[in-house]
Parts: sequence; C-alpha cells; structure tokens
Amino acid sequence: MEQDYVVLAFRLFGSLALLMFGMKTMSDALQKMAGPQLRHVLGAMTTNRVTGMLTGVGVTAAVQSSTATTVMTVSFVSAGLLTLAQAISVIMGANIGTTLTAWIISAGASFNVTTLVYPAFIAAIVLIYNKKRRTLGDFIFGVAFMFLGLGTLRQTGVDMNLGENEALLNFFSSFDPHSFLTTIIFLLIGGVLTMCVQSSAAVMAITMILCSSGALPIHQGIALVMGENIGTTVTSNIVALSAGTQARRAAFAHMFFNLFGVVWILIVFRPFVNGVCSLVGYDAEMTKGSEGFAANAAKLNFVLAAFHTCFNIINTLILIWFIPQIEKLVCKVIKSKKEDEEEDTRLHYISSGLMKTPEISVYMAQKEIVLFCVRMHRMYGMVRDLHEMTMNSKTDEQDFVKLYTRIEKYEGISDNMEIEIANYLEQVSDAHLSDETKGKIRQMMRQISEIESIGDSCFNLARTLNRKHQSGKQFTENQETELKGMLQLTDDALTQMDRVMAGHREDFNMDETIRIEEKINQTRDRLKRENIQSIDEHKYDYAVGTMYTDLISECEKLGDYIVNVVEARLGTRTDI
Repeated sequence: MEQDYVVLAFRLFGSLALLMFGMKTMSDALQKMAGPQLRHVLGAMTTNRVTGMLTGVGVTAAVQSSTATTVMTVSFVSAGLLTLAQAISVIMGANIGTTLTAWIISAGASFNVTTLVYPAFIAAIVLIYNKKRRTLGDFIFGVAFMFLGLGTLRQTGVDMNLGENEALLNFFSSFDPHSFLTTIIFLLIGGVLTMCVQSSAAVMAITMILCSSGALPIHQGIALVMGENIGTTVTSNIVALSAGTQARRAAFAHMFFNLFGVVWILIVFRPFVNGVCSLVGYDAEMTKGSEGFAANAAKLNFVLAAFHTCFNIINTLILIWFIPQIEKLVCKVIKSKKEDEEEDTRLHYISSGLMKTPEISVYMAQKEIVLFCVRMHRMYGMVRDLHEMTMNSKTDEQDFVKLYTRIEKYEGISDNMEIEIANYLEQVSDAHLSDETKGKIRQMMRQISEIESIGDSCFNLARTLNRKHQSGKQFTENQETELKGMLQLTDDALTQMDRVMAGHREDFNMDETIRIEEKINQTRDRLKRENIQSIDEHKYDYAVGTMYTDLISECEKLGDYIVNVVEARLGTRTDI
C-alpha cells in the first residue's frame, strides 16, 4: 500500500511538471511568434488606463502567463518605453488575463482529454522538422503537454481517492472551517507554495484536486487561491530587484494591487464566496451521501475558477480609477536614488538576468548597447576636456591626473560591458530562436566589439595627450585649431551613431555616417601632408609632429569603428 502511494506521488508531481512545462513551452512559442508585435502592442495600446488594462488582459490571455506579461512590463518601464501609470494599468489587466488559465485547468480536470493529445503530438513533431513551422510546432507541443499533464493529474487525483484518506481528512478537519484564523493560515500556505514552485497554475491544479475529491472544504480552497495571488507577485519583484527605480515601483504596484484585493476580500469573505457558489450553482452545504452530491462536487473546479475571475475583475474595477494615487504611493515607498557617476556605470537593462523570453531579452540587450554607446561618447567628451587642459599652461596637475584616471577607468568599464553583454547574448543564443533573431544577435556581437574599440581609441587619445602634457611641449596655434576641428568631426560622427543606435533602423541609412567619415579621411590626409611640410620647414620639432599625427590618426581610426557600429546596426556592409 505504501508503495502505491509512492507511485501516485511520483505521478502527481510528474503530471504537475508536464503541466508547467507545457504552459511554459506554449507561452514561449507564442511570444516567439509575436515577440516584436507584443512589444509594439504594449507600447501603442496603453494610451489611457482602460486601453492599458485591456492590453494586459489580451497579451496575458494570449501567452498564458501573467509572469511573462509582468516581466515584460517591468522591463519596458526600466527601458523608459512605458510610464509607471501605463505599467500599472497593464499589470491590472494581466491579473484578469491570467484567470483564463484557471478555466483551462478546471475544464481539463473535469473530463479526460488525454486521448485528444496524441494526434496533436503527431502534428507537432511534423511541424518541428519543418524549418518555417518550427515555432508553431513548439506551440502545439506545449498545448499537448499541458493537456496531457491535466489529464494525468485528473486521473491521479481519482486514483489517490483523497476523499477517503482518513489522515488527510483528519488534518483538514482539525481546522475550524468558520474561523478567520483558518482562512489566514490557508492564505499563507497558498502564498508560500506559489513562491516555492513559481507557478500559480500548479498550485491551482493541486487546489482543484483537493477540493473536487472532497478532502479540502471550498472555503479553505479559495483561501489557497487568494494566497496564490500574493505569491505570484514575488517573481516580478525578484526581477526588479537589480533594475531601475521605476521598474521596482512597477513591481511593487503589482504586489500592492493583489494585497489590496486580498484585504477587502477577507472583509467580505463569506458573503463573497457564497455569492460565487450561487453563481456557479454549487451548494456549499451539501454533505457527502446526499442525492446529487457527485454532480455538485463536479462544479467545485468551476467555483474556484469563477472566484479567481470575479476577484480580479472586481479588484481591477475598484483600483483602475485610482492609478494616479497608486503611482504616488509607490513613489513615496520606493524613493529614487541620486546615482553618482560610479553607480551609473552598471548595466541598466540586463543586470536582472535572463528574461523569460529570448525575443524580449534581445530587445533589452539592444537597449544596453545603446547605453554602451552613450557611455563611450561621454568618455570621448572627457578626452576633449583633457585636450583643453593641455592647451592651458595654468592647468592644475591634480585636476589633470583626476580626469585622466577617469578616462582610464572608463576604458576598463568598456571592456567589462563588452564581456557582460556578450555573455548575456550567448545565454540568449542557447535558446530556440528564429533565424531573424539569430541574425540580430550576430549583428549585436559585432556592435559591442566595435564600440569597445571606440573606448580603446579614446584611451589611446588620452594617453597621447598625457604624453604631450608630461613632455611640456605645446602645439602651434594652427595645430590646435586643426586638431579641434578633427575632434569636432569625430564628435559629429559619434552623435550620428547615437541617433542611429537609439532609433528605428528603417528611419536611417549610411549616407550621413559615410559623409562624415569621408571628411575625416580627407582631413587626416591633408593634415599628415601639412605636418611633414611643417617639420621640414622647422615650424616645430619631430616629437611634436609625431604626437600631433598620432592624435589625428587615432581620430580617423575611431571614425572607422563608428562606421562599423552603424553598419552592424543597419545590417549593411560599406567599403569606405
């Protein structure tokens, strides 16, 4: 008998694993098929609180994962694509959209669907070996695994005969069903279980088995469902821990939304649950052995799903009108930090680890690369400031050393950023990706390599300026004027690079970048010729001329790297 329970326990957890794997596979495939579209939908359909809420409902119902929607939303807030108010409305909608999962589980647990999944497996395996239909095959596989898990779960629940298990019945009966403390205990159990397994769907499935078997009274089962709503907010808060202030605020707003709902439900718990039972047609007072008990018990799964839906819809209808007040509250609780420059050197968009969806991860990595460009442009600005210091004979030595040290530090930062972004992209590339996304990752790898080379060039410029400063030699007035012009041309190229990197690829071409690069090349060639002539005419010595041409040549190299970055971003190849 003990061996039978061990087998049944393995079947229970195995079927839960199938259910979770199926839902994740289905969700990932849907997000893969509609990755960019989901981004555009979240950005374009959140013009007001109602459309934002409806967008959250639609996206979550489509991908079957409120976690995926919430993580995307938190990421977009961090990236500045959504305001905090927009994010709050989307998260409210995600809580409604996720209730569809409970209805799917309740339907799957009410009748045996396993016989229907085998044709789906056949269709999925055929599609997976078709390169163009591979993602659709993944989606069908996910659906089939999900329903296979549900069917196995249902049969395991029947075989376990939990309604006749004296130990289990005695455990649940030890709690007073009319006690408020009992409700709180089961609410906490539901929250802890969901935090542990990181899947409210799995805990919902367990709750439905316990309730439909007669082992767990409906009120305790609903308390577990309430706990799931709190436990599921942990994921978004974990993701936001190392993200920006706005992302942490969005995640906290998610937790506040669910906590507020649980508080008011606890106040009207009995009347509300009884109302949901009446809505479904379930008699909570019917005892085992009564006529029609089996038919009545079959409705328990739908009671749980109906409660979950009613709870989230009513909670949203209450709070959607108070989004500005919620925004003010979370801003007071999570105050923004004044980041100094040292803190600003960290990764902003991918520091929280791999996102749930590779397509979204690629997008966040691109945002990080844009920030990489901004930092290298800032480093170049320091080089120009260093040049100004070398022109001034009254420059404080400590100020010069301090600025040079900052530039040196930024060179190390550029090396670290390249490695961290590359490692992140390597993790993403291990996932099952579309050919288009693989191409984007290759382009991004090239981008970060060339951007890091820009950092190297900036440091080479700084080292040459430091050598000039230490030597005590000065450039002629004409040399300084020409060098300033070259530095300005390079700055123009960096500014254009920033525009291209931060914008949409289809809005740009290579023309402006090539124009600036050709001007840089022409200026370099002219200045090199003039330098040789000036040395021959003894206008300045060879050492000054060498430092001068080193700076001019390094600016031209930096311009080449900029062209390569823009090429990689636009997906073009140009020979200059």
